Amino acid sequence: MEYLLELAASPTAWVALATLVAMEIVLGIDNLIFISILTNKLPEQFRSKARRIGISMALVMRLGLLSTVAWIVQLTEPVVDVFGHAFSWKDMILIAGGLFLLWKATSEIHHSVDPRAKEETKASSTVTLGFAAAIGQILVLDIVFSIDSIITAVGMTEHLPIMIIAVISAVIVMLVAADPLARFINDNPTVVMLALGFLIMIGMTLIAEGFGAHVPKGYVYAAMAFSTAIEVLNIMSRRARERREALQAKPD
Repeated sequence: MEYLLELAASPTAWVALATLVAMEIVLGIDNLIFISILTNKLPEQFRSKARRIGISMALVMRLGLLSTVAWIVQLTEPVVDVFGHAFSWKDMILIAGGLFLLWKATSEIHHSVDPRAKEETKASSTVTLGFAAAIGQILVLDIVFSIDSIITAVGMTEHLPIMIIAVISAVIVMLVAADPLARFINDNPTVVMLALGFLIMIGMTLIAEGFGAHVPKGYVYAAMAFSTAIEVLNIMSRRARERREALQAKPD
């Protein structure tokens, strides 16, 4: 208790908490984009439930990993050497997660642009298999993003309560933003392709990090923010044009 009171009275601890909360929220954007795209492919009545389950699993996983901080730190130690390059468990997990993201995003882009009609399956089997598959894929990426998130937290502060508060705060923001973000992506088809492009970029970044090439996250998120701003302008322009056309079509 005395330790917590000392921590609460420390200005340095508050600065570390604010910085780490902001960092965890930014890192959660990647996870949230993937969850939004994946759950939008489910029947509408299952989407919100799948998003809540996926984000809740991320919270449980991150809090669980925080309870094993000593083991998490060891994930950065080299365990295998390939052609003179040492890889840690963290590196291999990031590479595997990046490859999974590349495969998933590329598959979704191919599905979006493929003109061939897909055979309809029975609604019941689609719901069961689709929901289970979505949760499974969300779980895979939750593992990757959770490990990256916790290692980042460990590198920024040594105080476990600060890490826990930051992780919980970031997940709460994800829960609040999940449905509005998913609806925005679903209502604007061009945004889907943009988000899939983001996933490819994130996947390549994870692979690069796994091979030891540090990619400043600021550059990645700046590119995402710039692309999003351009797409928002496109959406506003398109809607303004549709309103003008609707007004012109009205009889005098």
